[in-house]
Amino acid sequence: MTTEVVCYALTALGLAVGLLSAVRRRFLAATRWVAVALLPAGVYLAGLVPVLRRIGRMLRTWGADLVLSPQVWTGLGLLALALLLFAAAHLAGRRRAARTAVAPPSAPRATAAPAAGPPALRARPAAPQATEPAPKSAPGRKGGGDDLGDFSEIEEILRRRGI
Repeated sequence: MTTEVVCYALTALGLAVGLLSAVRRRFLAATRWVAVALLPAGVYLAGLVPVLRRIGRMLRTWGADLVLSPQVWTGLGLLALALLLFAAAHLAGRRRAARTAVAPPSAPRATAAPAAGPPALRARPAAPQATEPAPKSAPGRKGGGDDLGDFSEIEEILRRRGI
């Protein structure tokens, strides 16, 4: 009987706080409060209160044994080691996947277009690099080469490309 009253009182209190949050136009917070408020009544009606009591007692006993028992500390150490090994394996797998996703430049690519395909898909040879410095502006001009009438740079680029 006491458990029932406590569960319903907690539910009513949570619903009241949710209603106040909704009145203040904090609907997201109100939804969270209502969700949490429904838990005590749901636990009581589902018959889980005795189960939770039993779990609480067992956790309390385990916590008391934790302080003095080397067996419990060994078990916790093994659990920590297992978690570290899982994390290391996960990171190594991600690192391996990242390496295989990016093929080295010397390796042939599987998605390369065939040489006998249409001209647009054929690999173009690399354009030869110009060994000469960029042409300077004419000595009689004051603009320094950034006039709209000076197309020598554009002509040089077109000549290198063979256009």
